[in-house]
Amino acid sequence: MSTNEELLQAITAGSEQDSSPNIPENLTVLPLRDVIIYPYMIFPVLIGRTSSLKAVSQALERDKFIFAATQTQASIDEPALIDVYPHGTICKILQVIRLPNNLLKVLVEGVFHGVIEKPIDNADCLEAHVRILKKDDIIQDAELEAYVRKTYEAFSAYVSTNKHLPPEIQSAFENIEDPVRKLFYAAANIDKNVHAKQEILQQTSLKMQYKQLLEMLKDELEVLKLEEELDTKVADSIQKTQRKYYIQEQIRALQKELDGDEELSPEMLTLLHGIESSGMPDVIKKRVLEEFDKFKKTMSMSPEYSVLRTYLETVIGLPWTNITDDSTDLRHVADILNEDHYNMEKPKERILEFISILKMAGTAKGQILCLSGPPGVGKTSLARSIARALGRSFVRISLGGIRDEAEIRGHRRTYIGAMPGKIISAMKKAGTVNPVILLDEVDKMSMDFRGDPSAALLEVLDPEQNNAFNDHYLELDYDLSKVLFITTANVKYNIPAPLLDRMEVIDLNSYLDFEKVQIAKKHIVPNLLQEYALKKFKISFSDKALLKIIREYTRESGVRNLEREIASILRKIAKEIVSGVQKSTGKGIKVSEDSIEHYLRTQRFKETNSNLTDKIGIATGLAWTSVGGDTLPVEVSIMPGTERLTLTGKLGDVMKESASAALTYIRSHVDNLSITPGFEKGKEIHIHVPEGAIPKDGPSAGITMTIAMISAATGKPVRGDIAMTGEITLRGMILPIGGLNEKLLAAKRLGIKTVLIPEGNAKDIQEVNSHILKGLNIIPVERLDQALPHAFRKWTATRSDSTPQKHDAQHQEKRKKKNISIAQSTSNKKKSGRVSRS
Repeated sequence: MSTNEELLQAITAGSEQDSSPNIPENLTVLPLRDVIIYPYMIFPVLIGRTSSLKAVSQALERDKFIFAATQTQASIDEPALIDVYPHGTICKILQVIRLPNNLLKVLVEGVFHGVIEKPIDNADCLEAHVRILKKDDIIQDAELEAYVRKTYEAFSAYVSTNKHLPPEIQSAFENIEDPVRKLFYAAANIDKNVHAKQEILQQTSLKMQYKQLLEMLKDELEVLKLEEELDTKVADSIQKTQRKYYIQEQIRALQKELDGDEELSPEMLTLLHGIESSGMPDVIKKRVLEEFDKFKKTMSMSPEYSVLRTYLETVIGLPWTNITDDSTDLRHVADILNEDHYNMEKPKERILEFISILKMAGTAKGQILCLSGPPGVGKTSLARSIARALGRSFVRISLGGIRDEAEIRGHRRTYIGAMPGKIISAMKKAGTVNPVILLDEVDKMSMDFRGDPSAALLEVLDPEQNNAFNDHYLELDYDLSKVLFITTANVKYNIPAPLLDRMEVIDLNSYLDFEKVQIAKKHIVPNLLQEYALKKFKISFSDKALLKIIREYTRESGVRNLEREIASILRKIAKEIVSGVQKSTGKGIKVSEDSIEHYLRTQRFKETNSNLTDKIGIATGLAWTSVGGDTLPVEVSIMPGTERLTLTGKLGDVMKESASAALTYIRSHVDNLSITPGFEKGKEIHIHVPEGAIPKDGPSAGITMTIAMISAATGKPVRGDIAMTGEITLRGMILPIGGLNEKLLAAKRLGIKTVLIPEGNAKDIQEVNSHILKGLNIIPVERLDQALPHAFRKWTATRSDSTPQKHDAQHQEKRKKKNISIAQSTSNKKKSGRVSRS
């Protein structure tokens, strides 16, 4: 049996004994939470705390008297005497009932008003010396009589106003003669918090207690009066609304019979004024007015009412005639474009051409540009700069992951929650009929059972159709012909052909190292210093420091990671400044090459040429990815085993077919390649492309696989400082490839000096940046046998037929002419690169 249970049994046993009428001076104290007990009140108290149970137990042993005092804070679980009000009520325990869960229900009766004079030591519970505040010497003078009468009036008004009090309370109050009993009875029945009620017990004078009671009643009557006024207003409002609705229905019915015009509400007048002043074409205005007439006849309680109102507000909110004047000053536009972006000559030139046509013809329809390039090269920011240069509004629409046609064309109004598509929403946001709208990530749309959003874009981007674009929500023809649409894509080949046919593609190539340095100095560092409030510390980066970050901590086509690394350095410098480690001087803070490792720790990419040694069975290819160019080593091993071709490295179908074509070519030209016929008999040929977790596919690895297999079959090492790209046919022809600029940049980044490219790509060299060509020996080859002398340092092959020699004689003169043309183009690039011929 627990201690509390034993205590409960002792308490219930003690409550049945008789008690002496004498009140002891020392009483145990019963702390009360959110409850106050007045004299002459009979009140049940639930007790569960061990200290309170012991206080009741000891009170039963002392003639059943206990001092009940309210806690100053109800949240205190084990209060001390300082945590209860000193003024309280001496109570007599009338009954004790034991409840489940070790609870005790004690029925007490307030006897006298008392005050704690001093604490008494008691290890089990609270105990104090209590002085009784009796009011036996009450003088019934005129002032007290006035207090009693005012209290009677106020309490009567309070009971009659308060709906929660029964009228019997008023009758009981009238039957009480004793002014002290009247006081405590009224105070006990007022709906007020215990701290306000405690103020009555804190007063020792009966008149002051009556004064405190009157103030409480006055405050409560004011609150009840306000509550009654609010109830009356709410009831009147409801009745007024119902009455108005009833009268409106009667008027509507009468006007329908009389065929009269209905008086328009202010809301309808606003909508009608918006329709009239919007400047929309007459055909569309007629259609919108029909919707407005339908809206007038719809009851405001109907769901159709809000649908029609939203539709009309959407139509009115669209720009119909508001147009911004284009800035046609070529020098001003060029200055803005140069201010925001470094280099990018081709897109800048295209924008200036657009401005020229706009200035001469007054309009330039059908201008839909597609900025294609790896992430981080500035496609989105360039579109924003174009809008700023032209002085037009700019709105960006992200198309990545969109698979619902309704996202473009809008939802039909038959659906709940219908809304216009992204195009119309963008026009509303722009506020003009000629904004610049950026359709971002146009190559990342998908399709499912809800339709093909790329097909919906055909109407938007077709200059012959977008002058009457029909959104499903509006069901009106909207003119988009004045809009300058700019799209962005990482991989233009992922754009559906019909959609790509409507756009003029401008390729934004990967940045070179020197370009990244200039971008960091002119844009990234100043912007970050402004953002981090570090301009006053004059922080600067040396060119060598920026190059170290670019080459050893970031390898990317754009500058996003470069910006992150520079931001990381600036945050660390800011921390050093705040902590006092870094002292700012008048000369500023210089970030040098040697301090980069201090801020960014170990470099992520080690600059080394150790991989450029000659190796047997390994050839370096060049690949193009959505994030730029990359080198692709191909490893071949020939070993005894089951006669088969094994391909590993998560290769796609196109690369698997290239490997099969390469093996077929080698087997059919073993005599020319100095390979023993039947070399594959009883051998397993294993082709592996490293980084096997990354999927790889594409049509430009044929020459690399072929040369790697020839090296493994002949035992001759492939030059480590040469890279190659191109697809191979069964006859050994090298077919043209794409992404030449990115591939050459990847080769240059690795330290490659010689690159074999297809003959068909020789014309593309003129478009390659001169800084990329610098230090590269680019060799166009038409057939594989032309590439072998360059891929192997010592190559000798026997020709079993005269076909290749005859082919060389036929094209000798043509190659000489091309060499002259290419030489002229490269001389225009300040002879920065060298183009060789096989």
